[in-house]
Amino acid sequence: MSLLEVVAIILAGLAAGTINTIVGSGTLVTFPTLLFFGYPPVSANISNSLGLVPGGITGAWGYRHELKALGPMLKKLAPASFLGSVIGALLLLWLPPEAFEAIVPILIALALLLVIFGPRLSKWATRHHADHITPLRWGMLLLGILVAGMYGGYFGAAQGVLLLGLMSILLPLGIQQINGIKNVLGMIVNFVAAMVFLIVDPAQVNWTIVLLISIGSLLGGVIGAKVGRAMPPWLLRSVIVVIGVVAIVYLLVT
Repeated sequence: MSLLEVVAIILAGLAAGTINTIVGSGTLVTFPTLLFFGYPPVSANISNSLGLVPGGITGAWGYRHELKALGPMLKKLAPASFLGSVIGALLLLWLPPEAFEAIVPILIALALLLVIFGPRLSKWATRHHADHITPLRWGMLLLGILVAGMYGGYFGAAQGVLLLGLMSILLPLGIQQINGIKNVLGMIVNFVAAMVFLIVDPAQVNWTIVLLISIGSLLGGVIGAKVGRAMPPWLLRSVIVVIGVVAIVYLLVT
C-alpha cells in the first residue's frame, strides 16, 4: 500500500466521520475511494462499516447534551435499529446486491421529501396529537427505523437521511435532538453489522482498511459534532437535502 493510498483512505475516513455526524452518507466518500484503489466491493463495504464505528461513537458523544432527556426514547428505538442491522448485514452476505440496491434511490428521495416537509408535517402532527406520541406513530416510527437499520446494515449510505426524514415527522423534537438520536442509532447499526460480518464471514474484513478509516472517522466524529451542533436548523436541513441528492445521483450512475 503506497503512502498516497494510506493518506487518501484516512482523509476519506475523516470526511465520512464528519458527514455522518452532521447528516449521514459518509459512506459515499469512503466506499468509492476503496473501489478506486481496487478493493472488492463486498470486502470494501464490510471493512468500511467496521472503520466507521469509532466515528459513530465520537459523533454520538458529541451530541450528549441534546440527548440528556432522551434516554427512555432511545431504549425503545434502539432494538429496531439492532434487529434491522442484523437483517441488512445478512442480506449483504447472502443476496445479490441488485436485489436491494434497486429501491435505494427511491428510499433516499422519499427521505429528502420528509426532511423538506418534515417541519410542516411535524407541526400538523403536534396540533392533532399534542406533544405525546400515539401508538400508531410509535408503530410507524419503529417500522421505519427497522427498515432504515436494514438498509444501513446492507450498505449504509444515506441511512442518516432516512432516519432524519422519518423522525422529523413522527417525533415532536427539534432537529438537533433528532440528529443526536440519529447518531446513536447509526452507531448501533454500524457496530451490529460489523459484528455480524465478523461472525459470519470474517475473511471479507481487510484490517488495514479498517484501521485507516477508523483513524479518520474517529476525528471526523468530533469535528462533525461541533459543526453540526453549531448549525441553525434551516442550514442543517439544507445540508441534508444536498447530501441526499448527491447520494441519489451517485447510486443511479454507478
